[in-house]
Amino acid sequence: MKKSLLKYRLQPLLIMKQRAKQRAEIALAKAFKALEDAKKKLKKLEEEKEEIIRKRKECRQDMHRKLLAGESQAREGHIRMNYLRKLEDDEKDKDKEIEDQKRHIEDCELRLKRAKRDYIDAVKELRVMEKHKDLWKKKIQKLISREEEKEMDELGNVIHQLRNMQNEMQKRQDERAANYDR
Repeated sequence: MKKSLLKYRLQPLLIMKQRAKQRAEIALAKAFKALEDAKKKLKKLEEEKEEIIRKRKECRQDMHRKLLAGESQAREGHIRMNYLRKLEDDEKDKDKEIEDQKRHIEDCELRLKRAKRDYIDAVKELRVMEKHKDLWKKKIQKLISREEEKEMDELGNVIHQLRNMQNEMQKRQDERAANYDR
């Protein structure tokens, strides 16, 4: 059998499909990590917002307590009001960051869905190629088996013919010997 038949002619394509699957696995892992990181960042931003709200409440309560106790001065009131405005601005900025982060999470989820789809497609394509290669191997094995059977049949026929020839020769020798003895 020719050696060229024993080499899978689509091997380069199979290798490409394997590499595509590996790239899809990596992209999927990166997309999953990006989503997890984005969710962690959102949680952190929400915690920071809660901290700003807590500070605002604390400042108001402190200001209210000092006002009731008569310890508050006009200058200190201005400073606290400016601080409260700053905290409100910080809270609005955090709200904007949180909204931006939520949109980023949605983008990450879309990328993750695409990465999953790409991975599934790559796995399917690789399986098809592997199945094709397995069927090719079976076909080649059948061809090899048939050739071996054919060679064995030919060998059997040659052996049979040689035995027949030996038997014929032996008969002739026996006949000659019998004729010679007479």
